[in-house]
Amino acid sequence: MCARKVVVALGGNALEEKGLPPTAESQLKIVKKTAELIADISCQDYELAIVHGNGPQVGRIVLASETSANILKETPLMPFDVCGAMSQGYIGYHIQQALKDALRHRNRDVPVTTIVTQVVVDQNDPAFSKPTKPIGSFYSEEEAKKLEAEKGYQMREDSGRGWRRIVPSPIPQKIVELSAIKTLWDSTIVITCGGGGVPVIEHLDGTLEGVAAVIDKDLAAEKLAVDIEADVLLILTAVDKVSINFNKPNQKDLSHLTVKEAIGYIEEGQFAPGSMRPKVMAAIKFARTFPGKKAIITSLYKAAAALQGKEGTTITMA
Repeated sequence: MCARKVVVALGGNALEEKGLPPTAESQLKIVKKTAELIADISCQDYELAIVHGNGPQVGRIVLASETSANILKETPLMPFDVCGAMSQGYIGYHIQQALKDALRHRNRDVPVTTIVTQVVVDQNDPAFSKPTKPIGSFYSEEEAKKLEAEKGYQMREDSGRGWRRIVPSPIPQKIVELSAIKTLWDSTIVITCGGGGVPVIEHLDGTLEGVAAVIDKDLAAEKLAVDIEADVLLILTAVDKVSINFNKPNQKDLSHLTVKEAIGYIEEGQFAPGSMRPKVMAAIKFARTFPGKKAIITSLYKAAAALQGKEGTTITMA
């Protein structure tokens, strides 16, 4: 019997914890806990690929680059796509180091590697004319207007907390390094499409060009799961199950959703746009592509039980 293929999409809580300083050292501490749980899944005869977010990390890299460029005039400002690639490298490094140690302690000798991954997006994607994804630090309105004038950034007020830079969030079209991922799949746990992948546009002559954008990591994980024909898309977040009427007295946790039911709840506005909605949308796309397979949304700590059908929310075609 072949091992089941699972694409794991790690949420921000797998990399950072409230109350701890947002440093590389604190991230590694949290990642070590995360790696223990992923290692348990690997030991249950699953073949894994790992996709992770990078929202706060890439924002801090951008801030460090901007600050350095402002103070040290000879230091060039790093383009946003380069900052995304940097975040893939250092987050992947932490995950592969911690996961390899966790596997070694279980006497499981499986290689773990990170692929800096480019993901093609359509340069005509409507997202480029309507940026929505906030990144980086908060600014006053005066500072925001100055950044718009000097750097050409698009800025937006963010929930009364200040002004932030916003970038497009286009739909992933193609994973550039897919053939390498497939080659490694049978022997290696691959960490890939970090932060949704470095967004690039593909020109007619085949050359690639990085763009300032953020690809939703859950949609990138869904694209990967389809391309490698995974058995399960496992989306890990901060809650054990998808809920309707979230945080209200009549909140209802859902153990199973059909695609039709999930679409109905989206149309009702049940799932927050920047939180649960993209996860449910990714699950819907996967279940539609493979009617006999399933997507699961659950917390990191319930992941192993969810794969056994005991926890989480399962999304299927019917």
